[in-house]
Amino acid sequence: MGNRITDLFGIQYPIIQAGMVWASGWRLASAVSNAGGLGIIGAGSMYPEVLREHIEKCKLATNKPFGVNVPMLYPDLEKLMEIIVELDVKIVFTSAGNPKTWTTYLKDRGIIVVHVVSSVKFALKAEEAGVDAIVAEGFEAGGHNGRDETTTLTLIPAVKEKISIPLIAAGGIATGRSMLAVMVLGADGVQVGSRFVASNEASSHPLFKQKVVEAGEGATQLTLKELAPVRLIKNKFYSDIQKAYAGCATVEELKSLLGRARAKKGMFEGDMEEGELEIGQVAAIIHEIKPAAQIVMDMMEEFTIAKAEVKHL
Repeated sequence: MGNRITDLFGIQYPIIQAGMVWASGWRLASAVSNAGGLGIIGAGSMYPEVLREHIEKCKLATNKPFGVNVPMLYPDLEKLMEIIVELDVKIVFTSAGNPKTWTTYLKDRGIIVVHVVSSVKFALKAEEAGVDAIVAEGFEAGGHNGRDETTTLTLIPAVKEKISIPLIAAGGIATGRSMLAVMVLGADGVQVGSRFVASNEASSHPLFKQKVVEAGEGATQLTLKELAPVRLIKNKFYSDIQKAYAGCATVEELKSLLGRARAKKGMFEGDMEEGELEIGQVAAIIHEIKPAAQIVMDMMEEFTIAKAEVKHL
């Protein structure tokens, strides 16, 4: 299928794999790209030389387009961007920061730039900054999230109404039916995170993948808004956060509780109790760990079936 997103990226299907911390290495990105979607390397958990290694390995593993996601709240941004330019990466997704900071720099070097937002206000700022497309991410999403708790169902048509550039929907999308739903609301494509965490190629720990497929309704909660809102699976670490709130913890006390490398401890090293386990609400309908290519094919097959069914309504 062809539309503004497939044309922009030069891909077969308008399915973008999210650049998730500790999950989105070169194996996952190349597998999604080879399957016809757009694979994304998540630079948020990578030192500059680690990013270099992942880009080089991804280029060897696929001849299809792929991109890099760069959360702008991390250090070493200049080094990351220099490596992206040096290695001729064609697509960059930026998030968690002001799109004006890097958009012109990247576009002047021939790179397609997409920015992730959680509100109409920031979608307009991103369009004004000159990005080529926008990811609008609803409250259902995993990882770091918007403070306003706007759901995908509300956010997508609200953003669509105000912007003219291509729109990618994110948050709560793991099936072909949910893909069709957000495209009916105005999205040109979808960004999928949690579903790809539970894939064979994701670099996250096997215990975390299993935790995702075991998660049921209500297993996650958005928390730590005072620092950076994040949706977590409820475990001992999450319970410690709740106890801290009950004790009227200060921002500094919350920072101390979070500490360093908490996400790495959980999602990459496999500590299911003391680690930070970031995942979306849609984990409740993810029941199996699959190859990334199978996830793409399943989504497109279900999308096609659902689209045909809608014609009969």
